[in-house]
Amino acid sequence: MAEIEIKTAPADFRFPTTNQTRHCFTRYVEYHRCVNAKGDDAGDCEKFAKYYRSLCPGEWVEKWNEQRESGTFPGPL
Repeated sequence: MAEIEIKTAPADFRFPTTNQTRHCFTRYVEYHRCVNAKGDDAGDCEKFAKYYRSLCPGEWVEKWNEQRESGTFPGPL
């Protein structure tokens, strides 16, 4: 059986406090900007996906995905 390696997003000097809300949001936006610029199949974007998935609560991601689909997402994509 293959060994599973568990990682989270690396430390980011822009977010020095323990509250990771902004870090989560920024990584989510970075991922979608990357996908918009490079396409859905771009492997370069996968690191951002891993980061936001490890930082953000699932409920937030679901809501943001709904907002993106309806055109009401508040972030700069």
